[in-house]
Amino acid sequence: MQELTESDYDILHAMENIVDGIAAMWGEHTEVALHCLDNNNPSIMKIANGHITGREVGAPITNFALVKLNEGKDVSDSYITKCPDGKTLRSISTIIRNKNNKAIGMLCVNSNLDAPFQSMMQNLLPNIHSHFDHGVTAETFARNNDEMMHSSIENVREQVTNNSNIPLSKKSREIVTRLNDLGIFDLKDSAQIAAKGLDISIHTIYRYLREIRAHAEAV
Repeated sequence: MQELTESDYDILHAMENIVDGIAAMWGEHTEVALHCLDNNNPSIMKIANGHITGREVGAPITNFALVKLNEGKDVSDSYITKCPDGKTLRSISTIIRNKNNKAIGMLCVNSNLDAPFQSMMQNLLPNIHSHFDHGVTAETFARNNDEMMHSSIENVREQVTNNSNIPLSKKSREIVTRLNDLGIFDLKDSAQIAAKGLDISIHTIYRYLREIRAHAEAV
């Protein structure tokens, strides 16, 4: 470990949202801790679901985390640990490095294996029935931009086409508006692909975009 610089701390602070994101994904039975590896005070600088181990911000790095730090792997194999209160945890540690390839932090994820199965599943599938009832747009796991654009256009087109509250004469403009909100038209050749997918001219696409952007500037 070494004394960290201001830029090192900038990197670590930028990781704080990732702590919250992982915890939100896996729920209350998974602890996520961001460790600062400053040799003056190696400790937790951000933690989510700290109730699992009883730790808070400022708690020292564990001896086992130091072992993982010295193993030479930036992403450890998963390993089993025990809490002082007896809970069994499945853990994994990831080293965070700066531009000089120096270890400045560690992201540790600890899942409580003793948590009730039903509770764990409820965390993984929150309000799943209400999501299905309201027809969520399928996320596009595309292999390239063209595939992503085609899929996005089709998803939005289907939403708008099936929405009886949108007049038929305004459906094409609504589709273009929604695609613009998604940032699709920031991508190369998107207007041509959208025009072909919606069976309208590219000039119509550009006209809609001018109107949409003029309205946004006026607001």
